[in-house]
Amino acid sequence: MTNILISGASIAGTTTAYWLRRHGCTVTVVERAPAIREGGYKVDIRGAALQVIERMGLLDAVRARSTDMRIATHYDAKGRRVATLDADLFGGRMSDDLEIMRGDLNELLYDLTSDDVEYIFDDSITAIAEDGTVTFERSEPRTFDFVIGADGAHSTTRRIAFGEESRFARDLGYYISICTVPNTLGLDREEAVHAAPGRTANVYSTRQDTGAKALFMWSSQPLDYDHRDVAGQKELLTRAMAGSGWQVPALLEAVRDAKDFYFDSVSQIHMDHWSKGRVVLVGDAGYCASPASGQGTSLALVGAYVLAGELTAGGGADGYEREMRTFVEANQALGPANVKGMVIGSRAALWFQTRMIKLLPHLPGRDRMVERVTGPISRAANAITLKQYVE
Repeated sequence: MTNILISGASIAGTTTAYWLRRHGCTVTVVERAPAIREGGYKVDIRGAALQVIERMGLLDAVRARSTDMRIATHYDAKGRRVATLDADLFGGRMSDDLEIMRGDLNELLYDLTSDDVEYIFDDSITAIAEDGTVTFERSEPRTFDFVIGADGAHSTTRRIAFGEESRFARDLGYYISICTVPNTLGLDREEAVHAAPGRTANVYSTRQDTGAKALFMWSSQPLDYDHRDVAGQKELLTRAMAGSGWQVPALLEAVRDAKDFYFDSVSQIHMDHWSKGRVVLVGDAGYCASPASGQGTSLALVGAYVLAGELTAGGGADGYEREMRTFVEANQALGPANVKGMVIGSRAALWFQTRMIKLLPHLPGRDRMVERVTGPISRAANAITLKQYVE
């Protein structure tokens, strides 16, 4: 059987591991973290990605853990309610759309694979030789037929095999930060949103979650910071959101104690090829679409399914690229457009958006307006016809 190493126990990594095992491969997953990562933010599974989940037998389990979001309320700087929208309106919810917390999905995928996939935690790749010999930070060297990089937008595997990240990263001009905070607003399957020119704060609590997630996004020139300096990143966030009204000052205080703090640029990864020799990339490592696209999880699920199928059905890495390229490009195109609606650049544009939010529930043509948002997302989510690689 083909012996394959996957770098990264992410959604892309665990899904790839599952499908490779279904095809009879021997699979090892190496993960830098000491265990499967919990928490994270809510993610959408749409279109072709739902077909992958269904073929894995996980559809009912994902539905059982859905966020069940009900409403989103927008507030102005003084804390006055601007408007309340139901989930279909504020989320652009589509019929082929399930929403789940990222950590819950990763747990389901790990449980599906842990019995017959070897997981090595608290370790990472340091080098990959042409003959497939891989060296690690802690483990002894081993030889594999393929090495799959599923280790995210800042992929170590990609850096080793293809070169520095700067060659492939495209900064969209924004930053994002997410962490867990106390649910002091008493949110129940709802979001609370405050937007100001150039920055947005969003707090939400999902089903079966006693806490809340705070999400901040703002426009910015590239920032110079240490990726390992969490305290420094929290200070950058505080500076970016300084002067904001509503509940933002209290949220920033809560951020200081957050243990799951996430901070990164809103960027994409664009590559001419996702494979080189024995190395192939999947998910964010090869084609990150950015959180603004709303399609990162779907790209990971579909990419994992297609990669495993093509590697074992004879198409190889070239077949994987042929099947995935159009799908990837369609979903990456969503990011630059979406982010401009998530962070409003001027007071005039913010006034117009606020006006539309107030009026949207009452407009006779609201379904057509929602379709203008959901249409491109739905088309991108379904921009691939999945082969049936296994019964």
